[in-house]
Amino acid sequence: MSFLKFSHALILTLASTLPLTSHAALDKNEREIVKQVDKNIPQALKEIEQAVNINSGSLNIEGVKKVGALTSEQLKAIGFKVEWLDGSAFNRAGHVLATHESKNPDAIKILMIGHLDTVFAKNDNFTTYKQLDADTASGPGVADMKGGNTIIITALKSLQALNLLENVSIKVLLTGDEESSGRPLSLSKQAIVDAAIWADVALGYENGDNNIKTAMAARRGYTGWTLNVTANAAHSSQIFSDSVGYGAIYEASRILNDFREQLATQPNLTFNPGLIVGGTNADYDSANSSATAFGKSNVIAQTVHVAGDLRALSPKQVESAKRVMLQIVAKNLDGSRAELIFEDGYPPMALTDGNKKLLELYSDASHDLGFNKVVAANPRNAGAADISFAANHVDMALDGLGLMGSGAHTKNETADLTSLDKNIKKTALLIYRLGKL
Repeated sequence: MSFLKFSHALILTLASTLPLTSHAALDKNEREIVKQVDKNIPQALKEIEQAVNINSGSLNIEGVKKVGALTSEQLKAIGFKVEWLDGSAFNRAGHVLATHESKNPDAIKILMIGHLDTVFAKNDNFTTYKQLDADTASGPGVADMKGGNTIIITALKSLQALNLLENVSIKVLLTGDEESSGRPLSLSKQAIVDAAIWADVALGYENGDNNIKTAMAARRGYTGWTLNVTANAAHSSQIFSDSVGYGAIYEASRILNDFREQLATQPNLTFNPGLIVGGTNADYDSANSSATAFGKSNVIAQTVHVAGDLRALSPKQVESAKRVMLQIVAKNLDGSRAELIFEDGYPPMALTDGNKKLLELYSDASHDLGFNKVVAANPRNAGAADISFAANHVDMALDGLGLMGSGAHTKNETADLTSLDKNIKKTALLIYRLGKL
């Protein structure tokens, strides 16, 4: 195996010949890994609480940097070289990049991805970690994904304590803008792409579909879109007339309904209009996801803006959906005009043979530890994630390995603490076994 990236065929061949049958006993080192993780769980719980109690909404630059500083110290403590990648060029706080380089030039290279930010703004009243019972905790970002960051760090801490990081090179990238990406994406996601080009394997620690029996071997991509409609303004008594037409609201309604009728049955394709504003005057502020409008019931609406997203499992499916949507938009009702603008988003993470093999290795680790087998999650059960920017540059990628829970992005967010030690052990075992390839 070269110090360069594995060939796809070689990594699959080596992985398939490892003695990792579903009945394989843990070796001596693996048994020690389990013991070490158990020792580290109390501290891991403290570190989750500490991180959750720091507000790090994506636009809270100071808060994201504080969580970054906290994780940086934890990674430095286990011997990683840590850099802060400033995000001012894309109007966000920045990212933490931590590196461990094996002295073995042929060591496998693993990228582990998390994020520092949450959806909860600085002024949100959902602010603190709370232990609800022995198995459940609540708090902003407890599962999405400060718990996932702790799984990364604790797994590495456990391996480092046993001197079991010698045969792997690892980069940990904790981004500061996963929940609200900085623009342009070419800058805000460049660190992910660069690290993925370096890596052979990418592991993501989002909570996926919150099912410990699944992992994300594929993810749908995300593309934003804005529909802008203009029409003739006139007294409402003239609606539908040849001289005035149908107005902007009817035209926007036609377009959205045609989207639904022509595309809703495609598997793994969704498109959601999340904001609509219309009237005599309507303004949409895309930067702040807000809008204002003025209109009267006796005046035909002149302007409508709709903001939405498009999610698909392959670039081909994205392009096909775009073509259909543009064709629909072009067939205007009388007296109206419409434009549909697409913006760059998250690429799909395809279900590749490499991803399937990595899922198999992860599932074997889970089974050998006495836990459940792990299967591929339905991509529709989770959103887009940073790993999508890495997946096309590595031989194998897998996401959804973080702390399980429920209610993400809401004040009902909770973490299933019974998944903490399990997923730390699975990650530590997977990394150890990848190091034996």
